[in-house]
Amino acid sequence: MAKKAAKSLSTRNASRLNNTHLISLTLNALFFVLHFTLNRPARLLPYMLFNTPAIVIEISLERLGRPSLHRDGSLRRAGEDLDAKGLTEYMWDILYWTWGCIGLACLLGDWAWWLYAVVPLYSAWLAWTTLGGIRNGLGGMQGDDMEDSKRQKKMEKRGGQRVVYK
Repeated sequence: MAKKAAKSLSTRNASRLNNTHLISLTLNALFFVLHFTLNRPARLLPYMLFNTPAIVIEISLERLGRPSLHRDGSLRRAGEDLDAKGLTEYMWDILYWTWGCIGLACLLGDWAWWLYAVVPLYSAWLAWTTLGGIRNGLGGMQGDDMEDSKRQKKMEKRGGQRVVYK
């Protein structure tokens, strides 16, 4: 039972990466089939422009999360957790959004690429909320706007000392 967590992480990562590659291959093949047979998404330039970040992200997730094995089949490295918060989560969001835009471009045409404008807006919103959280966290260290707990309120009601945090 040694390294059970690493083995389960490597199995989960390998499965998720294989599914990711399969979905990506299917969507891209569907796009090309529809483009060259029905000329449904009329232009290839938006596809190449907006799919390039998804391909780069997919390659980086592959390098980050793919488990590596020794020659005898034992686990050398399980790979990083692909369900991690932060940048990894953001990369998955962009990948899923790109897949959605590709699918909508196949169904509805070239105008669906305008939906990709949400990505920079989402990035700006994440940066703003992160910086706002940092500012509020540092600003809240003075203790002026801290709420009193029920116990503190009871103590004050009874005439006890008020606790002041510095």
